[in-house]
Amino acid sequence: MKVIIEKSETERIEFDIYSKEGFNYLTELWLKSSFFNKIMYESTWLGIPIIQFPDDMVIMQELIWKLRPDIIIETGVAHGGSAILSASILELIGSGKVIGIDIEIRKYNDLAIRAHPLSHRIELVEGSSVDPETVRKVGEKIQGSKNALVILDSDHSFRHVLAEMEIYSRFVSPGGYMVIMDGIQEMLSDTPSAKPGWENDNPLRAIRKFLDEHGNWEIDPYYNRIPITCNPQGFLRRLS
Repeated sequence: MKVIIEKSETERIEFDIYSKEGFNYLTELWLKSSFFNKIMYESTWLGIPIIQFPDDMVIMQELIWKLRPDIIIETGVAHGGSAILSASILELIGSGKVIGIDIEIRKYNDLAIRAHPLSHRIELVEGSSVDPETVRKVGEKIQGSKNALVILDSDHSFRHVLAEMEIYSRFVSPGGYMVIMDGIQEMLSDTPSAKPGWENDNPLRAIRKFLDEHGNWEIDPYYNRIPITCNPQGFLRRLS
């Protein structure tokens, strides 16, 4: 089956939907249309809104289940769905805590998280994720951790993400992972609802810069094998 897309009056794309090329085109189109229609806002996890695509939720639980971290550090709390997702897998494992960091934890979200049955596995820290005082508080909370997983999902600007990577990468032991969310901003920069500057000011650029300067980290493509994702090249593994 062939599809023809007219991108403009002078540019036309034709592809077979069953080919690899066609699959890639359809994936990109789905991601752009889904972002524009705010599909990532539709899901909840155990009753709490989670701003993620379902495929990304599935992949994250795979990583947590395989890694079995004793601590999960998450920057960016929002409604708390991601923290609840992480906590639910830790509950099944039988150990571990989530440290959720946000520059502003709104009262309603704070109450919803604290009232949740999994709240005993979550600790919240309010403050900028790159502020030294916030980092100090996090460091105190994770003392003795031997297997930390870091998930960066707060301010998605290049400078902020890169600063977070420099700070929180030191909490990850060899063989551990740091997940950088929403690198998809680069692809979405030409969509009608994109913010100005996304083409260059995005997490994917921060990932590339970090890897250029840190030879003891690498991208693990296994966790991007499902291309419907907001986190392309976002799963970084620390080498020995």
